Amino acid sequence: MPYANVNGQRLYYEDTGGSGPAIVFSHGLLLDGTMFSAQLAALRDRYRCIVWDERGHGKTATDTLPSFSYYDSANDLAALLSFLDIDSAILVGVSQGAFLGMRCALTHPERVRALVLIATQAGVDDQTTLAGYRALFDAWIVGKLPEQIATTVEHIIFGPGWPGASAWKERWRGMSAANLSACFDTLVRRDDISDKISSIHVPTLIIHGDADAAIPVARAQAMKEAIRGAELIVIAGAHSVNMTNPGPVNAAINDFLERHHLVS
Repeated sequence: MPYANVNGQRLYYEDTGGSGPAIVFSHGLLLDGTMFSAQLAALRDRYRCIVWDERGHGKTATDTLPSFSYYDSANDLAALLSFLDIDSAILVGVSQGAFLGMRCALTHPERVRALVLIATQAGVDDQTTLAGYRALFDAWIVGKLPEQIATTVEHIIFGPGWPGASAWKERWRGMSAANLSACFDTLVRRDDISDKISSIHVPTLIIHGDADAAIPVARAQAMKEAIRGAELIVIAGAHSVNMTNPGPVNAAINDFLERHHLVS
């Protein structure tokens, strides 16, 4: 299995290889690199596609997880690029993956050719939302993910009725309390970068599901207005819209990359 020992981490990654421009896909909270299988299938013929498992997730997860920030994750991504001898890449991130992607663009601008920000925001959640998430995670850990909590999380991430959800619920039951707690703390402690993203000057595509229960579409619109030249496309679907409605998402990404001459 391919691991990169970088930035004090042992990061699991997969690399399609090839001579095309590099795209690095960063996943959302409670997910892993496999959430991008539909995007890899659509783009790997013309791009070098790389997915990786972030701290506390997938095959990168360890028995213990010290406190970290999304800036640490951004540094992980930059170090992974160096490990793979990639000078700069197109960054595609969903939710948490876009939190770290934007921070990578702010702290390592030379490593970023373009951004695709899916189901995300530059701001932070209000206190009522955070309290609800805290209660949800506490009930998860105490009850070892009872079915009612699993279904609630499913609806937040995928919306109701998505056929692939049951497999993810099984994976969630295998996540350790240490990883859950550390990753949740990173989520709630993140800083508001709404006043910083205007300094991002690479082509940026923002994609948002019209039924996203985690982040309102208005937050996507705010990012579009803050990042010069950014484009916003709203697609039918819930939070992880790249999984539940991949066709329009793939088409939007492909069109964006072609129009900005990022195919070569």
